[in-house]
Amino acid sequence: MTTHYSDEDWMRYALELADRADKAGEIPVGAVLVLDNKVIGEGWNRSISRHDPTAHAEIMALQQGGLVVQNYRLLNATLYVTLEPCVMCAGAMVHSRIQRLVYGASDLKTGAAGSLLDILGHSGMNHHVEVTAGVLAKTCSGHLSDFFKRRREQIKIQKRQKQNNAD
Repeated sequence: MTTHYSDEDWMRYALELADRADKAGEIPVGAVLVLDNKVIGEGWNRSISRHDPTAHAEIMALQQGGLVVQNYRLLNATLYVTLEPCVMCAGAMVHSRIQRLVYGASDLKTGAAGSLLDILGHSGMNHHVEVTAGVLAKTCSGHLSDFFKRRREQIKIQKRQKQNNAD
C-alpha cells in the first residue's frame, strides 16, 4: 500500500532541504518536486556557492525533475517550496507546465506567485499554475528570519573586528 503524503509532509521535507542551504551559508530555501506521490526533484539555494544567480532551490528541483522524467514538461507535478518564488522561478514553473505550486512563506518584496506579482496566474501566460500559499508559513518564515538575524549579527562582529584592527 502506498502512503499518501500531505502538503505539510512535503513542506517538512522542503524545510530539511532548506537546512542544507543554511548550513552552507546560503539563504535557506528548499524545494521538492513531486509527481504521483514520489520525489522526482529536489533542490536548495546554491547561488552563492555556485556563483550562479539562477541556482535557486526551485530551479534545481525543476532541472532534476526534467532529467528524471526525460522531458522539460513536468505535467501533473507539484512543487513544494519554503519561500514564495521569484519572477525567474515562477517563469520556469510556467514553462515546465507544473500543475501546482505549494509554498510556505510569502515574499512581499520579490514574490511572483501573488504577493508582489502573479506570474503563475497572469492572464497573458499560456499556462497557469494552481497555487496553495501559507503551508507551514510560520515555520518557513522563522527559518528565514533566524538566518538573516544570524547574518546581521555576523556582519556587526566583522565590522567591530575591522574597527578594532584599525585602532
